[in-house]
Parts: sequence; C-alpha cells; structure tokens
Amino acid sequence: MPSAKDVRELAARVRRGDRAAAARALSIVTEERPGHEALAGAFFSDHGASHTVGLCGSPGSGKSSLVNRLVTRLRAAGETVGVLAVDPTSAFTGGAFLGDRMRFQAHSLDDGVFMRSLATRGMMGGLNATIFAAIHVLEACGFSKVLVETVGTGQDEVDVAEVVDTVVCVSAPYQGDEFQAMKAGTMEIGDVFAVNKADLPEVERAVAMLKDALSLNPLHDGGWAPRIAPVSALTGKGVAELAADIDAHRAHLASSGELESRRRRQLRRELSLVLSRRLYRDAMARVTDRHIDLLAAKKSSPQSLGGTLLAGRK
Repeated sequence: MPSAKDVRELAARVRRGDRAAAARALSIVTEERPGHEALAGAFFSDHGASHTVGLCGSPGSGKSSLVNRLVTRLRAAGETVGVLAVDPTSAFTGGAFLGDRMRFQAHSLDDGVFMRSLATRGMMGGLNATIFAAIHVLEACGFSKVLVETVGTGQDEVDVAEVVDTVVCVSAPYQGDEFQAMKAGTMEIGDVFAVNKADLPEVERAVAMLKDALSLNPLHDGGWAPRIAPVSALTGKGVAELAADIDAHRAHLASSGELESRRRRQLRRELSLVLSRRLYRDAMARVTDRHIDLLAAKKSSPQSLGGTLLAGRK
C-alpha cells in the first residue's frame, strides 16, 4: 500500500505533465492496485478540466481509424489530446485484448498525445468501470481534449452519455450500419453523427436517412440540434468539419448552461459505479462454501442470500 506521501508525489508529477507518471497512475487506478482509491480521490478535483468526447458505434464502423485522424486534426489546431480506448477483455490476463493499437504509432513521439487501452472487464455498455478515474488522470495531466472510444457494442452503447460532455456516434454506409445508428438508444444520445467512409457512394443515402430520422426527434437538452458529418478516416475528408462540430457542441453546452447539468449527471454516474463495485466486492468477500451449499440444496435462493449478504449478515 503506497503511503499518503507517495500518492501526493505521484499526483504532483502528473499535474506537472509527466507522461510516465500519468501512465503509472492510470495503471494503478484502472487495474485497482493497492492505493487506487486514494489516488483516484487525489485526482477527483480535476473533474471538468478537459472537454471529454465519447465516440461510440457498432464494430466495423471505423471508430479507431477515425479517432486517429481526429487526433491529428486536433493537434494541428493546438489541442493536447488524451485517448482512452476501451477494448474487449482477455480471458487469460484480464487486460485489453487489442492493447495499445498499432494505428496510433503515428502519434507515439508526440508529447501532446497520450493513448491508453482499457479492458471492459465484463462491464456492459462499451466502457470500463474505472473510466472516470482514468479520465481524471488525463484531466490532471493537462490534456485539453480527452477522447473516449467505446468498445463497439451497438445500440445498447448508451452509458457513454453519462460519462462525457459530447457524444459522437459513428456509423458506416453499408451492412445496415445506418440503421444501427437510427435505433432508439444511440439516436437519443448522439450530439454529433459521423458517417464514416464518405469516399463510398452510399454515404449520401446514409446521411439523408439520418437527417430524416433526426428530424422526428425533439432537440437535445439545451436546444442543441444534432449535427451530421460525413467523414472518411481513409482520406481525412470531413474530419475538420467533424472537429468543428465537436467544438460547436462544447460552446453550446457552456452558453446554454447544459454543461453543468451534464457534469452533475457524470458525478451521479461516477458515484454509482464506486458504490456498486464496493458493495459487490464487500458482499462477495463474505460468500463461503456454506452459502453455495444452501443454494445447491435449494434451501435458499440467490435473491434471499443476496439480500442477506448486502445487509452485512452472514
């Protein structure tokens, strides 16, 4: 267990922009190593220091390639960028299956870019249960933009709306992806819709369908009308416009007062994740063979035992 002094020193190094310290802090808080709660608490005061942007969409829509292009564009505009890419979990190591992706090597020597892969570790909704702690580390490190790329689970990938300021839904004009984007959950959380692979002829149809679908929806909180940006991660076409739409949404949040509402929603979600994980760990630590024997003999039910364990009784 690191001492309070160790935690303070590591946090101070991160706030000075030390990338090695940020990498170490991320490992501690996301892998929940000894001292992770104290370290996460030390960074909590930095909540809201960065513009957080979530990119979601079904597998194959090209999110990772688009993130790479977007990072290049943001860097050209003078932004510093932290990227948290949520990947499937390895059944053997518990780590991110894809690891730190090869396509981000173009930014590997850029001190203004930091990328880390996170494992879902079974959490639904395309995210990681320690995502807030990871975001706070990057906020403390001084990144002006923090991009969160979800794992790509489709229309149930709505948790990101309670984690970031701006949600970008990515789809592609083939294999029905435009219909995926139009399903209820994703349509309701998207602030900006990026139709990737704009170099394909089908993109105009996909954009038209999205426009028709969005016209049936009421404006988002604060009066924002979601924007649609045809983009190509292959050629870079439309990426500048996508970046402009993201910035326009951030400006709208600030001017409309909606930013405070979103930040409060994030705080509620962060607290709920901390509570649920702590309750789960505490309750499971009390599970013994006797409890399993009771279930096997049908002398109790998971519901009854669950209530007993959550109440702190044995």
